[in-house]
Amino acid sequence: MHSFDVVVVGGGLIGSSIAFELASHGLRITLLDIQQPGREASWAAAGMLSPGPDGPQALPLVPLASESLRLYPDFVREIENESGMSVSFAQNGAFEIFTGPDGAARRDRLIAQYQDLGLSAQLLSTDAATSSEPALNPNCAAIAWLPNEATVDPRLLIDATLLAAKKRGVEIFSGRATTVLLGNDRECTGVLAGGQEIFAKHVVIAAGSFCARINASSSGSLIDVSRYAPTHPVRGQMLALRQSGFHLKNVLRSDHGYVVPRPDGRIIAGSTLENVGFNKETTPEGLRKILEAAVALAPALAGAEIVESWAGLRPGTPDQLPIIGPTDIPGLLIATGHYRNGILLAPATAKLICSWILERKANFNAERFSPLRFSAEKSQTESALRSMPAAS
Repeated sequence: MHSFDVVVVGGGLIGSSIAFELASHGLRITLLDIQQPGREASWAAAGMLSPGPDGPQALPLVPLASESLRLYPDFVREIENESGMSVSFAQNGAFEIFTGPDGAARRDRLIAQYQDLGLSAQLLSTDAATSSEPALNPNCAAIAWLPNEATVDPRLLIDATLLAAKKRGVEIFSGRATTVLLGNDRECTGVLAGGQEIFAKHVVIAAGSFCARINASSSGSLIDVSRYAPTHPVRGQMLALRQSGFHLKNVLRSDHGYVVPRPDGRIIAGSTLENVGFNKETTPEGLRKILEAAVALAPALAGAEIVESWAGLRPGTPDQLPIIGPTDIPGLLIATGHYRNGILLAPATAKLICSWILERKANFNAERFSPLRFSAEKSQTESALRSMPAAS
């Protein structure tokens, strides 16, 4: 019989960060993934660390995103020290680019909103911006400078985090599909993974867009993960570009796309938002739009070599907010649904889950992200359906 203090289901950056954090407290941890860990949403990400909201629905996320960005330097330092790997973390800031006749007005609204949220944003003239970043399109209508934003290479980071977790004693297993949660509505006692029962005091579900596929009710278990983690995949297509003689220091971003520099000279460009199920194929139309947006931001990228194209599946949720915290089943916790912010939110999510397991309380107000918000809605819907009169 295999027994641990904590089983973490899902080996992306969220799951591996949680495992790494818990292992630092001397707990016996195992990390399970259906494939090679870290090769889903984490591998596909661009690595922008931006706490600003990308729409009204993301406003509740700003405090947690800001806290996670604050934690990032120490998080990276620990990962790099333990793994011996560099993850290319850089806090160089970003330019938000606005086009069209209302560009200046939209820039001013963004700066005002950022300042109201306690985020740093500054008005910058086109001349000043292009002086600092010569690759920037000089014909843009308006620019905001976001000095505190950062970047990291997600592929380096996920590999380093997995190695660091392993060095701290985490047992990592690939090719282990978790199909059933063991226990009942009074307690979660472990998982059935790869046909093997693994028992634990705590189970953390961090399987991204695949969480809802752990539908234990169809396998005879009383625990239905979809009640707490109704995630769905949102495809994002990406490009890696390379242009001889081209140099970019900062992230450039607009409503249409973004470009992110890498230390090796590649430029990461993205992205799309597509509800196409679990389809990870790229499309000519999607890649064309990404390339057009990249060239609009930095005209010198016209004719750049496409060195790689790929697509990832972001874990979306019904309200586009993450799902983080304990459920009403003792021993079962959820850490998923981070949508476009999984890389950014990994440090704070790991701290939250660790705090709930070790202290039975949160170290940050995360009530808005509780998995119980979906469980309550589902229970109310089921109750309403049961009370409806039968059709005559």
